[in-house]
Amino acid sequence: MLDYLIDDPGLRERGPGEELAVAVARAAGGDAAVRLRAPLTTLFPLASTRPRPTVREQTKGGTVADRTLRYVREHRAGGGGGTRYAATPEAVFRPAVAKAELTEISVAVPVPADLCSDPALLARFVDHRVIVRLCTVENEVLLHGSDDGAIPGLLRLDGLRRLSAPRASAEAGAAMDALMNACAEVEEMGGSCDGLVMHPALYWRLVGGGALAALDAAGLRVTRTRMIERDRVLLGDFRAGITLLDGEESTLALRRPAGDGDAVITAAMRLGLAVHLPQHFVLLAL
Repeated sequence: MLDYLIDDPGLRERGPGEELAVAVARAAGGDAAVRLRAPLTTLFPLASTRPRPTVREQTKGGTVADRTLRYVREHRAGGGGGTRYAATPEAVFRPAVAKAELTEISVAVPVPADLCSDPALLARFVDHRVIVRLCTVENEVLLHGSDDGAIPGLLRLDGLRRLSAPRASAEAGAAMDALMNACAEVEEMGGSCDGLVMHPALYWRLVGGGALAALDAAGLRVTRTRMIERDRVLLGDFRAGITLLDGEESTLALRRPAGDGDAVITAAMRLGLAVHLPQHFVLLAL
């Protein structure tokens, strides 16, 4: 296999799909792979012109060279609420040193042989169709966790608080009331509710009810993804509560079958999640 670090590490002249197409051409019918110094899920070309924040975009982040990172996690140890600091939950938070592990996420997409022989078409397919599939996998892993347990999943956090709407929320107005109550509940832990993750069905119901402008005015970033149930919303202090960790490299590879059949393009990258304040997240059932 031809495996090399791309000629343009900053991706100023060529995108990731073009880099793989160049490697495939150089391989002259063999397998090819390229390594990129950027998370592939940040390179989807339509993201800048068609904003649809992923779960990643709710968080702060960093790149780590090692596969393990030590960080501080604060556990809730009781506490109620009141107008004095001593009565607040965070007054009795207990800090502990925790470890975040990087794990690999990947997606494999079959492609016909005639696509492999057309560099321009291959590059466009990688940029527009392969990378977006990896974005979906990333959303799934960040919400539900990785198979190896390295990423716990935001919907399964130990310390995640759960709320149920007090009444049926079929109408956008009722759903909005429940969301605002949940936002306030996030802030009972001392943080600031800065993001929501919801299913597209709920998102468009809120759009139709005119509620999205109010969420935007409050500074709430909304992620819509099919990787969460239709009647669930994850709310939280994403910037303070978690840190998304990236490895130093991503890879794109094209492997051809021994006989006839489709080639396979694989996109992969390393990812981790440090959970500083799990109690700063609320899962709302509508």
